Amino acid sequence: MAEEILVNVTPQETRVASIENGVLQEFVVERSRARGLVGNIYLGRVSRVLPGMGAAFLDIGLARTAFLHVSDIDQSANENSPEGAEIAIEQTLTEGQQLLVQVTKDPLGTKGARLTTFLSIPSRYLVYMPNAPTLGISQRIENEDERQRLRDLLVEVDPSLAAIAAGSQNNSDGDNDGGMCAQSPTIVSHGGYIARTAAEGANKEELRDDVQFLKRLWRSISAEIDGADVPSVIYEDLPLVLRTIRDLSSENAEKIRIDSKETYWKVNEFAQRFTPELVSRIEHYPGERPILDLYSTEDEIQRALQPKVELKSGGHLVIDQTEAMTTIDVNTGGFVGHRNLEETIFKTNLEASQAIARQLRLRNLGGIIIIDFIDMANEEHQRQVLRALGKSLERDHSRTTISEVTSLGLVQITRKRTRESLEHVLCEQCPTCDGRGSIKSAQSVCYEILREILREARQFEAKKLLVVASQCVIDILLDEESTSVVELEEFIRIPIMLQVEAAYTQEQFDVVLL
Repeated sequence: MAEEILVNVTPQETRVASIENGVLQEFVVERSRARGLVGNIYLGRVSRVLPGMGAAFLDIGLARTAFLHVSDIDQSANENSPEGAEIAIEQTLTEGQQLLVQVTKDPLGTKGARLTTFLSIPSRYLVYMPNAPTLGISQRIENEDERQRLRDLLVEVDPSLAAIAAGSQNNSDGDNDGGMCAQSPTIVSHGGYIARTAAEGANKEELRDDVQFLKRLWRSISAEIDGADVPSVIYEDLPLVLRTIRDLSSENAEKIRIDSKETYWKVNEFAQRFTPELVSRIEHYPGERPILDLYSTEDEIQRALQPKVELKSGGHLVIDQTEAMTTIDVNTGGFVGHRNLEETIFKTNLEASQAIARQLRLRNLGGIIIIDFIDMANEEHQRQVLRALGKSLERDHSRTTISEVTSLGLVQITRKRTRESLEHVLCEQCPTCDGRGSIKSAQSVCYEILREILREARQFEAKKLLVVASQCVIDILLDEESTSVVELEEFIRIPIMLQVEAAYTQEQFDVVLL
């Protein structure tokens, strides 16, 4: 599938759009004041240990303390840890202890960053894991001969991996995210590697260059630790544009267009060193038309912030993102089909499965995702829709798992979340509705005001009452509810005056005693 990368650079932010066959598939924003933290290595200090949660909070120099679960702590050097067992957090960490950690998830909402002590440092073809005796191959490389070729080449490049390779021949291997592989627990003297998806077809020299680069980088990181303040950042991952070039698959990337001359030269220099096969495809975009106006990218970004997604058939999706999970409802809408109801439902669900996979990537939706497909009575149709969904998700860089259709006709997806969704990056909670997505009607606010007047008239002595509210609320009190206001004045025997406050939202009002 043809892929084109558009890079828009301004002093405030960098935006990268991935276009496949002329359609926006993925969009990432990195702001200069709030760069992503995933991949950064910190020397932190344990501030709190919570045995009940099996976790600890660490001060790594951010606004909020970061979270470290006991399952993310390397126990291999702990003599008290039984082989393969997880020991209690209070036996592993103490308050005030210094710890070298890496961020695996950016702070999300009110939650701090997620940490691990299983460090991993990615390069073009490999992920180096200095504390893990691992020799793994990306799960996306499916050809067993190619997997074995890469193992053999890595052992040739670094003979110290031979013992690890012998102990991990039957491993389930890692993925291209740099996740942990199953490993031989008896070998703890040497770090290991995971061959990334981009390593498929790589030769011995390319792998050797990567190994040497990673070892030099790890030596510099290790030297940085000595004498470092606590807390402090020891290593920062590459900026967004260079990460994109590093992680890009050369097979699919036809063109990389960058609208900043300075950034273009930086990327060109980086590519010549690490991804020479991409150099000829990197272009400076000098056009007067903004680069993200190509392929209607800006319009697609705006649509990705809306809850409703139109389908070509006339059906639509409704995407509702909450803190706990994301729900996606599939509706036939205006699509009536040509044969029968079951066929109409089946075609709508098939189209929806492709649109959902794209929206997950584009909006960067993670965690638990519940899809309410239109109910299908035919079990074969259910299987085909799930297969179509799985196939559409194959190109997703984040790890996803799909459940079977439940008895309620729902499909559950879990998608690895490492950074905030597009909506959380570009938007903030509505100050009027406080994130509810709705506000009280003007009529409801009027009745609330009348009740408040009665309450205050009974509780306090006043010669007059002044109601301050928004224009639409005052209009109703002067028109539709004018009789109610007059009757209330007669009942409480206190004059009621009305005043418009343009700065008030529809729900805001004050009843002032005069």
